[in-house]
Amino acid sequence: MLDLFAGCGGMTRGFLDEGRFMGIGAVEVDRAAAATYAANFDPDGRHTFAGDIAGYTDVPRVDVVIGGPPCQGFSALGKRDPADVRNQLWREFVRVVRESDARMFVFENVDRFAKTPEFQLLLQAASEEGELADFDTQVFRLNAADYGTPQKRIRTIVVGSRVGPVDAPRQTHARTSGEGLEQWVGLRQAFLEGPVVLDAQVRETWLPESVVDFQGHEVPGTFKLRDLHITRNHDLISEVRYAHIAPGQGRFDLPDDLQYPCWRRHTRGAGDVLGRLKWDEPAVTIRTEFFRPEKGRFLHPQWENGGDQVNRALTHAEAAVVQGFDERHLWCGTKAEIARQIGNAVPPPLARAIADVVARRLTSG
Repeated sequence: MLDLFAGCGGMTRGFLDEGRFMGIGAVEVDRAAAATYAANFDPDGRHTFAGDIAGYTDVPRVDVVIGGPPCQGFSALGKRDPADVRNQLWREFVRVVRESDARMFVFENVDRFAKTPEFQLLLQAASEEGELADFDTQVFRLNAADYGTPQKRIRTIVVGSRVGPVDAPRQTHARTSGEGLEQWVGLRQAFLEGPVVLDAQVRETWLPESVVDFQGHEVPGTFKLRDLHITRNHDLISEVRYAHIAPGQGRFDLPDDLQYPCWRRHTRGAGDVLGRLKWDEPAVTIRTEFFRPEKGRFLHPQWENGGDQVNRALTHAEAAVVQGFDERHLWCGTKAEIARQIGNAVPPPLARAIADVVARRLTSG
């Protein structure tokens, strides 16, 4: 397989965990993310192309091309500018699919992508007269929580195949258990009962001092998951605000004297801002600024009125676990760079479920 817009390697991790795939190439323009990918899957850095995909011309022959072009141009959180150059990167994805002679491709993006003009153009590319006319294209709307990820993260998945259609990935979890499905993985299970137990009390605010050489450049790293269990120094007024917010609550639940002045004027929208997560539910969608509670529902779920409270946002390590990464995964980059990698990643459990149906089709077709 070949991973385009590979990021930190979430999609590759899921495909390799499925057991029938071998990665022989990756493209990622962000150097720190490319270094993270290489640290995990390409220690010699020989098949990791760290640059603009437009310059990726030595395309290997593969069975499947996977990847998710940057979503910011489509995201509800962005400006949704039709002219955003990032909205056109799917065309490079199509080019590489053709040049690789792949039998299948997997294209991942935000839920909103299915409602964009670019999505319609992608479908046109797979029509009778398009560049991907020989691919049978299917579209799935998948929630990562339905596949064992402790996070409600809905994504549009486009699967193209020249060897016949694929089944929808087999759901393993649901909001409530029953009929052969397990209950969604909540944060209590993810943080306290899983293979990675993370102490709620955190004092470290910086990554260890370490650098690695990646293709002739020094990049901070490599860091283990527990090295990412770091917090920020919040000012007193912020901690007081956090202490007033119970699980499931947000900024609308603050007393008036603790509201930001701008919030007093805006009483609608952004209900998740300064929100606290719940122990026995999956997290909301992890974004690239999960370490800032003012950006969403990212406060740690531990809260007891007048008792044991954890008044901080998720750490980088907790956010990585919420995305479905485990202690095998290594990380490179600054705090901000690693946060972007985590927030932009494809959850490995979701990728593994997709890999299963792709492998079944490839081996039967």
